[in-house]
Amino acid sequence: MRTIELKYPHILSDSILPETVAAIGFFDGIHKGHQEVVQTAISKAKEKNMESAVITFHPHPSVILNKSKENVKYITPIRQKQEILQQMDVDRLYIITFNEELSGLSPQHFINHFIIGLNIKHIVAGFDYTFGHKGKGNMSNIGDYTKGKFTYTTISKVEDDAEKVSSTRIRKLLKTGQVDKINALLGRPLSLYGTVVTGSKRGRTIGFPTANLKVEEEIQLPKPGIYAVKIKYKNKTYEGMASLGTNPTFPEDKYRLSLEVNIFDYNNDLYGEELQLEWHQYIRDEVTFSSVDALIEQLKDDEKVIRTYFS
Repeated sequence: MRTIELKYPHILSDSILPETVAAIGFFDGIHKGHQEVVQTAISKAKEKNMESAVITFHPHPSVILNKSKENVKYITPIRQKQEILQQMDVDRLYIITFNEELSGLSPQHFINHFIIGLNIKHIVAGFDYTFGHKGKGNMSNIGDYTKGKFTYTTISKVEDDAEKVSSTRIRKLLKTGQVDKINALLGRPLSLYGTVVTGSKRGRTIGFPTANLKVEEEIQLPKPGIYAVKIKYKNKTYEGMASLGTNPTFPEDKYRLSLEVNIFDYNNDLYGEELQLEWHQYIRDEVTFSSVDALIEQLKDDEKVIRTYFS
């Protein structure tokens, strides 16, 4: 997959670009609804003997349109979005910088520049996709802007349990720790990348050594608590338990959010290594224990529960 980053105005010429079928949207999470849009674009590209593409944006429009919001948390940061789309066999990915200038473009100007101007012959988007200043362009009126240069397909609402599959729904589930339900909406485990950094090293003194993961600030994390997780490292997958929270049993840690992972049946040094963590099941809330011994007994119980869950 070829990745092309664009800003308005770009200098690419449609005369040197391949005829393309493109899926367009923000696609945070690349959940089953998004996958329907992307897979439709890929299928139509094959039918038409064209290249397939995805057009997405960064940062999230809310960062620009909502002046009080300085940043936003992502279900799938750009790196993961790229990886997932590559696994889906998309030929090219256009990442358009969303800024004030872009937000001010009229629907026709946006279409002229980023659809017709990129030699896109067919567009696929969700029924609720909007474009142009204040979202005045949409999939109901897009025909007014095609100038006969491209055709389009609108994907209807994709549902799960009679409710729309959406990034908003996934964010709500993250707040309650329901990662198993999120995985069902994604069609794959929710995951993140983290680099192992030096922590308090307290875990090894109580028989539960942990890898302390530093993750990107822009990642939307689930509710604090104990989770059943899987760790991918050097093409191998390990089971484990993760603690996301502030270690309330130890006063010196109670204001510092951390993500620590006890990897089952693995004891080698991982400092400086990058791990991929998959969230599989919420186990329990964070608890303040009366003693270290009480904490150890609970961790033993957690391990039993998680090993049973994976078996």
